[in-house]
Amino acid sequence: MRVEPDARESTEERSALALIARTALERVGLEVSPQEAAHPAVIEAAHVAQHILRSGPPAPERLARLTGMLDRARAGGTAAPAPGLPWPTGLAEPGPHLERGVARALKSVPDQSTESGVPHRSVVAGWRAPEKDAARRAVALLESAWPGAAAELRTVLVQIALLDGPAIDGFTDFTVHGAVFVRRDRLTPDADGLPGPVRFAEALVHEGAHTRCNAASVAARPFLRPVEGDGPVVATPLRLDPRPLTGLFQQMVVLARSVLLYRRLLADDTGADDTGAAGADPAVRARHDRLARSAVEAVDIMTRHRDALTDHGTAVLKDAAQVAAQVRI
Repeated sequence: MRVEPDARESTEERSALALIARTALERVGLEVSPQEAAHPAVIEAAHVAQHILRSGPPAPERLARLTGMLDRARAGGTAAPAPGLPWPTGLAEPGPHLERGVARALKSVPDQSTESGVPHRSVVAGWRAPEKDAARRAVALLESAWPGAAAELRTVLVQIALLDGPAIDGFTDFTVHGAVFVRRDRLTPDADGLPGPVRFAEALVHEGAHTRCNAASVAARPFLRPVEGDGPVVATPLRLDPRPLTGLFQQMVVLARSVLLYRRLLADDTGADDTGAAGADPAVRARHDRLARSAVEAVDIMTRHRDALTDHGTAVLKDAAQVAAQVRI
Protein backbone atom coordinates (compact mmCIF):
# COMPACT_ATOMS: atom_id res chain seq x y z
CA MET A 1 0.00 0.00 0.00
CA ARG A 2 1.10 3.56 -0.77
CA VAL A 3 -0.50 6.99 -0.44
CA GLU A 4 -1.77 6.82 -4.03
CA PRO A 5 -4.79 4.48 -4.16
CA ASP A 6 -4.44 1.11 -5.89
CA ALA A 7 -7.57 -0.87 -6.74
CA ARG A 8 -5.66 -4.01 -7.71
CA GLU A 9 -3.77 -4.23 -4.43
CA SER A 10 -6.90 -3.48 -2.41
CA THR A 11 -8.74 -6.30 -4.20
CA GLU A 12 -5.93 -8.71 -3.34
CA GLU A 13 -6.03 -7.63 0.31
CA ARG A 14 -9.78 -8.08 0.46
CA SER A 15 -9.48 -11.60 -0.95
CA ALA A 16 -6.76 -12.44 1.59
CA LEU A 17 -8.89 -11.21 4.50
CA ALA A 18 -11.92 -13.13 3.19
CA LEU A 19 -9.81 -16.30 3.12
CA ILE A 20 -8.73 -15.67 6.73
CA ALA A 21 -12.39 -15.28 7.71
CA ARG A 22 -13.44 -18.45 5.90
CA THR A 23 -10.61 -20.41 7.49
CA ALA A 24 -11.54 -19.24 11.00
CA LEU A 25 -15.17 -20.24 10.51
CA GLU A 26 -14.25 -23.59 8.95
CA ARG A 27 -12.22 -24.40 12.07
CA VAL A 28 -15.46 -24.35 14.07
CA GLY A 29 -17.36 -26.28 11.40
CA LEU A 30 -19.09 -23.36 9.66
CA GLU A 31 -18.86 -22.67 5.94
CA VAL A 32 -19.35 -19.46 4.01
CA SER A 33 -18.84 -18.55 0.36
CA PRO A 34 -16.00 -16.24 -0.74
CA GLN A 35 -18.58 -13.51 -1.40
CA GLU A 36 -20.16 -13.89 2.04
CA ALA A 37 -16.75 -13.92 3.72
CA ALA A 38 -16.11 -10.31 2.66
CA HIS A 39 -19.26 -9.01 4.36
CA PRO A 40 -18.68 -7.07 7.61
CA ALA A 41 -21.20 -9.14 9.59
CA VAL A 42 -19.48 -12.38 8.54
CA ILE A 43 -16.06 -10.95 9.33
CA GLU A 44 -17.37 -10.13 12.81
CA ALA A 45 -18.46 -13.77 13.18
CA ALA A 46 -14.97 -14.88 12.11
CA HIS A 47 -13.45 -12.68 14.83
CA VAL A 48 -15.75 -14.34 17.37
CA ALA A 49 -14.72 -17.77 16.06
CA GLN A 50 -11.03 -16.89 16.50
CA HIS A 51 -11.71 -15.72 20.06
CA ILE A 52 -13.57 -18.92 20.89
CA LEU A 53 -10.81 -21.12 19.48
CA ARG A 54 -8.17 -19.49 21.70
CA SER A 55 -9.67 -21.31 24.68
CA GLY A 56 -9.89 -24.71 23.00
CA PRO A 57 -12.68 -26.58 21.19
CA PRO A 58 -15.90 -24.54 21.21
CA ALA A 59 -18.56 -25.43 23.75
CA PRO A 60 -21.93 -26.32 22.15
CA GLU A 61 -23.69 -23.24 23.51
CA ARG A 62 -20.98 -20.88 22.20
CA LEU A 63 -21.05 -22.59 18.82
CA ALA A 64 -24.83 -22.22 18.74
CA ARG A 65 -24.55 -18.47 19.40
CA LEU A 66 -21.95 -18.15 16.64
CA THR A 67 -24.16 -20.08 14.23
CA GLY A 68 -26.98 -17.69 15.10
CA MET A 69 -24.72 -14.70 14.30
CA LEU A 70 -23.92 -16.19 10.92
CA ASP A 71 -27.58 -16.93 10.19
CA ARG A 72 -28.51 -13.33 11.03
CA ALA A 73 -25.70 -12.07 8.81
CA ARG A 74 -27.07 -14.07 5.89
CA ALA A 75 -30.63 -12.95 6.63
CA GLY A 76 -29.39 -9.36 6.62
CA GLY A 77 -28.50 -9.63 2.97
CA THR A 78 -24.85 -10.63 2.62
CA ALA A 79 -25.48 -11.71 -0.97
CA ALA A 80 -28.07 -9.07 -1.91
CA PRO A 81 -27.19 -6.53 -4.62
CA ALA A 82 -26.26 -3.14 -3.17
CA PRO A 83 -28.85 -0.49 -4.07
CA GLY A 84 -28.40 3.26 -4.29
CA LEU A 85 -24.85 3.68 -5.58
CA PRO A 86 -23.00 2.91 -8.81
CA TRP A 87 -20.58 0.94 -6.62
CA PRO A 88 -21.18 -2.52 -5.13
CA THR A 89 -21.47 -0.80 -1.76
CA GLY A 90 -24.55 -0.91 0.44
CA LEU A 91 -26.09 2.13 2.09
CA ALA A 92 -26.54 0.15 5.28
CA GLU A 93 -29.60 0.18 7.47
CA PRO A 94 -29.13 -0.37 11.23
CA GLY A 95 -28.09 -3.90 12.08
CA PRO A 96 -26.64 -5.77 15.07
CA HIS A 97 -23.06 -5.93 13.78
CA LEU A 98 -23.06 -2.19 13.04
CA GLU A 99 -24.60 -1.34 16.40
CA ARG A 100 -21.95 -3.40 18.19
CA GLY A 101 -19.30 -1.52 16.22
CA VAL A 102 -20.66 1.82 17.44
CA ALA A 103 -20.73 0.55 21.02
CA ARG A 104 -17.04 -0.37 20.76
CA ALA A 105 -16.18 2.99 19.21
CA LEU A 106 -17.95 4.95 21.94
CA LYS A 107 -15.75 3.27 24.55
CA SER A 108 -12.63 4.67 22.86
CA VAL A 109 -13.86 8.24 22.38
CA PRO A 110 -13.29 10.72 25.22
CA ASP A 111 -16.59 11.68 26.86
CA GLN A 112 -16.86 15.46 26.77
CA SER A 113 -20.52 15.57 27.74
CA THR A 114 -19.78 16.95 31.23
CA GLU A 115 -18.11 20.07 29.82
CA SER A 116 -20.25 20.53 26.72
CA GLY A 117 -23.61 19.45 28.09
CA VAL A 118 -24.15 17.44 24.89
CA PRO A 119 -24.99 13.73 25.45
CA HIS A 120 -22.20 11.26 24.62
CA ARG A 121 -24.29 9.56 21.98
CA SER A 122 -24.04 8.12 18.47
CA VAL A 123 -26.35 5.52 16.92
CA VAL A 124 -26.66 3.87 13.52
CA ALA A 125 -29.35 5.67 11.53
CA GLY A 126 -31.43 4.80 8.50
CA TRP A 127 -30.85 6.54 5.18
CA ARG A 128 -33.33 9.21 4.04
CA ALA A 129 -34.02 9.84 0.35
CA PRO A 130 -32.16 13.21 0.21
CA GLU A 131 -29.17 11.59 1.93
CA LYS A 132 -29.04 8.83 -0.64
CA ASP A 133 -29.10 11.46 -3.38
CA ALA A 134 -26.25 13.38 -1.72
CA ALA A 135 -24.25 10.15 -1.41
CA ARG A 136 -24.75 9.46 -5.13
CA ARG A 137 -23.50 12.95 -5.94
CA ALA A 138 -20.47 12.43 -3.71
CA VAL A 139 -19.64 9.24 -5.58
CA ALA A 140 -20.09 11.03 -8.92
CA LEU A 141 -17.71 13.72 -7.68
CA LEU A 142 -15.09 11.13 -6.78
CA GLU A 143 -15.49 9.32 -10.09
CA SER A 144 -14.89 12.60 -11.91
CA ALA A 145 -12.20 14.23 -9.75
CA TRP A 146 -10.16 11.19 -8.69
CA PRO A 147 -10.93 8.00 -10.66
CA GLY A 148 -8.10 6.10 -8.94
CA ALA A 149 -9.53 6.72 -5.49
CA ALA A 150 -13.03 5.88 -6.70
CA ALA A 151 -11.80 2.58 -8.14
CA GLU A 152 -10.14 1.63 -4.85
CA LEU A 153 -13.17 2.61 -2.78
CA ARG A 154 -15.35 0.37 -4.97
CA THR A 155 -13.28 -2.58 -3.76
CA VAL A 156 -12.85 -1.73 -0.07
CA LEU A 157 -16.25 -0.33 0.95
CA VAL A 158 -18.91 -2.99 1.50
CA GLN A 159 -21.29 -0.96 3.68
CA ILE A 160 -21.64 2.73 4.50
CA ALA A 161 -23.45 3.30 7.79
CA LEU A 162 -24.81 6.68 8.89
CA LEU A 163 -24.35 7.91 12.44
CA ASP A 164 -26.82 10.11 14.27
CA GLY A 165 -25.54 11.92 17.35
CA PRO A 166 -22.62 14.17 18.24
CA ALA A 167 -20.17 11.75 19.87
CA ILE A 168 -18.48 10.36 16.73
CA ASP A 169 -17.80 12.05 13.39
CA GLY A 170 -16.78 8.83 11.66
CA PHE A 171 -14.75 5.66 12.15
CA THR A 172 -13.81 2.21 10.93
CA ASP A 173 -13.75 -0.96 13.03
CA PHE A 174 -11.60 -3.91 11.94
CA THR A 175 -14.02 -6.32 13.62
CA VAL A 176 -16.59 -5.34 10.97
CA HIS A 177 -14.03 -4.69 8.24
CA GLY A 178 -15.54 -3.28 5.06
CA ALA A 179 -18.08 -1.15 6.92
CA VAL A 180 -17.42 2.55 7.41
CA PHE A 181 -19.38 4.86 9.68
CA VAL A 182 -19.98 8.54 8.87
CA ARG A 183 -22.07 11.11 10.74
CA ARG A 184 -25.10 12.06 8.69
CA ASP A 185 -24.45 15.81 8.78
CA ARG A 186 -21.45 15.22 6.49
CA LEU A 187 -24.05 14.96 3.71
CA THR A 188 -25.10 18.60 4.18
CA PRO A 189 -23.18 21.91 3.86
CA ASP A 190 -21.09 23.01 6.83
CA ALA A 191 -21.04 26.44 8.44
CA ASP A 192 -18.37 27.63 5.99
CA GLY A 193 -20.44 26.63 2.97
CA LEU A 194 -18.53 23.49 2.00
CA PRO A 195 -21.08 21.43 0.00
CA GLY A 196 -22.43 18.20 1.42
CA PRO A 197 -21.27 15.98 -1.46
CA VAL A 198 -17.74 17.37 -1.09
CA ARG A 199 -17.75 16.73 2.65
CA PHE A 200 -19.06 13.21 2.15
CA ALA A 201 -16.54 12.49 -0.61
CA GLU A 202 -13.80 13.52 1.81
CA ALA A 203 -15.31 11.27 4.50
CA LEU A 204 -15.25 8.29 2.11
CA VAL A 205 -11.60 8.96 1.20
CA HIS A 206 -10.82 9.33 4.93
CA GLU A 207 -12.52 6.13 6.09
CA GLY A 208 -11.44 4.25 2.98
CA ALA A 209 -7.81 5.07 3.82
CA HIS A 210 -8.27 3.62 7.32
CA THR A 211 -9.83 0.53 5.76
CA ARG A 212 -6.88 0.07 3.40
CA CYS A 213 -4.36 0.56 6.21
CA ASN A 214 -6.13 -2.04 8.34
CA ALA A 215 -6.24 -4.55 5.50
CA ALA A 216 -2.67 -3.96 4.34
CA SER A 217 -1.24 -4.31 7.84
CA VAL A 218 -2.78 -7.80 8.12
CA ALA A 219 -2.98 -9.15 4.57
CA ALA A 220 0.21 -7.61 3.16
CA ARG A 221 3.14 -6.18 5.11
CA PRO A 222 2.99 -4.31 8.43
CA PHE A 223 3.88 -0.63 8.58
CA LEU A 224 5.40 -0.61 12.07
CA ARG A 225 7.96 -2.83 13.71
CA PRO A 226 6.81 -5.03 16.60
CA VAL A 227 7.22 -3.48 20.04
CA GLU A 228 6.95 -4.77 23.58
CA GLY A 229 3.76 -3.65 25.27
CA ASP A 230 1.67 -0.90 23.73
CA GLY A 231 4.57 1.29 22.57
CA PRO A 232 4.65 5.08 22.80
CA VAL A 233 1.61 7.34 22.51
CA VAL A 234 1.89 10.72 20.82
CA ALA A 235 -0.12 13.85 20.14
CA THR A 236 -1.74 13.78 16.68
CA PRO A 237 -3.44 16.36 14.46
CA LEU A 238 -6.91 14.77 14.40
CA ARG A 239 -7.49 13.53 17.94
CA LEU A 240 -7.55 15.30 21.30
CA ASP A 241 -6.37 12.19 23.13
CA PRO A 242 -2.81 10.84 22.62
CA ARG A 243 -2.67 7.98 20.14
CA PRO A 244 -0.31 5.04 19.56
CA LEU A 245 2.02 5.28 16.57
CA THR A 246 -0.30 3.17 14.44
CA GLY A 247 -2.99 5.81 14.96
CA LEU A 248 -0.57 8.58 13.95
CA PHE A 249 0.51 6.60 10.90
CA GLN A 250 -3.05 6.12 9.71
CA GLN A 251 -3.83 9.80 10.28
CA MET A 252 -0.85 10.69 8.11
CA VAL A 253 -2.16 8.54 5.26
CA VAL A 254 -5.69 9.89 5.69
CA LEU A 255 -4.48 13.50 5.63
CA ALA A 256 -2.20 13.01 2.64
CA ARG A 257 -5.01 11.44 0.63
CA SER A 258 -7.48 14.12 1.71
CA VAL A 259 -5.08 16.83 0.56
CA LEU A 260 -4.73 15.08 -2.79
CA LEU A 261 -8.52 15.01 -3.14
CA TYR A 262 -8.83 18.75 -2.55
CA ARG A 263 -5.94 19.50 -4.90
CA ARG A 264 -7.90 17.78 -7.62
CA LEU A 265 -11.02 19.73 -6.76
CA LEU A 266 -9.06 23.00 -6.79
CA ALA A 267 -7.56 22.11 -10.17
CA ASP A 268 -11.06 21.84 -11.63
CA ASP A 269 -11.75 25.26 -13.16
CA THR A 270 -14.97 24.25 -14.89
CA GLY A 271 -17.12 25.77 -12.13
CA ALA A 272 -19.77 24.22 -9.93
CA ASP A 273 -21.76 21.23 -11.15
CA ASP A 274 -24.65 19.39 -9.50
CA THR A 275 -22.32 18.27 -6.69
CA GLY A 276 -21.78 21.87 -5.65
CA ALA A 277 -18.00 21.52 -6.07
CA ALA A 278 -15.95 24.17 -7.79
CA GLY A 279 -12.22 24.66 -7.86
CA ALA A 280 -12.57 28.36 -7.13
CA ASP A 281 -14.91 27.91 -4.16
CA PRO A 282 -13.33 29.65 -1.11
CA ALA A 283 -14.72 26.91 1.16
CA VAL A 284 -12.89 24.25 -0.88
CA ARG A 285 -9.65 26.25 -0.65
CA ALA A 286 -10.06 26.79 3.09
CA ARG A 287 -10.67 23.10 3.71
CA HIS A 288 -7.63 22.16 1.62
CA ASP A 289 -5.43 24.56 3.57
CA ARG A 290 -6.59 23.27 6.93
CA LEU A 291 -5.99 19.64 5.95
CA ALA A 292 -2.63 20.52 4.42
CA ARG A 293 -1.39 22.07 7.66
CA SER A 294 -2.46 18.95 9.56
CA ALA A 295 -0.71 16.74 6.97
CA VAL A 296 2.55 18.65 7.49
CA GLU A 297 2.19 18.19 11.25
CA ALA A 298 1.51 14.45 10.93
CA VAL A 299 4.52 13.94 8.66
CA ASP A 300 6.77 15.90 11.03
CA ILE A 301 5.71 13.83 14.05
CA MET A 302 5.97 10.53 12.16
CA THR A 303 9.42 11.48 10.87
CA ARG A 304 10.60 11.86 14.46
CA HIS A 305 9.52 8.24 15.03
CA ARG A 306 10.66 6.81 11.71
CA ASP A 307 12.85 4.19 13.45
CA ALA A 308 9.57 2.50 14.45
CA LEU A 309 8.64 1.96 10.79
CA THR A 310 9.27 -1.05 8.59
CA ASP A 311 10.55 -0.58 5.03
CA HIS A 312 6.90 -0.61 3.91
CA GLY A 313 5.98 2.07 6.42
CA THR A 314 9.01 4.16 5.48
CA ALA A 315 7.95 4.10 1.82
CA VAL A 316 4.49 5.38 2.77
CA LEU A 317 6.07 8.10 4.94
CA LYS A 318 8.11 9.24 1.93
CA ASP A 319 4.93 9.43 -0.14
CA ALA A 320 3.21 11.53 2.52
CA ALA A 321 6.27 13.74 2.87
CA GLN A 322 6.15 14.48 -0.86
CA VAL A 323 2.54 15.62 -0.46
CA ALA A 324 3.46 17.75 2.54
CA ALA A 325 6.46 19.27 0.75
CA GLN A 326 4.11 21.00 -1.70
CA VAL A 327 2.18 22.73 1.10
CA ARG A 328 2.63 26.46 1.55
CA ILE A 329 2.00 27.46 5.16
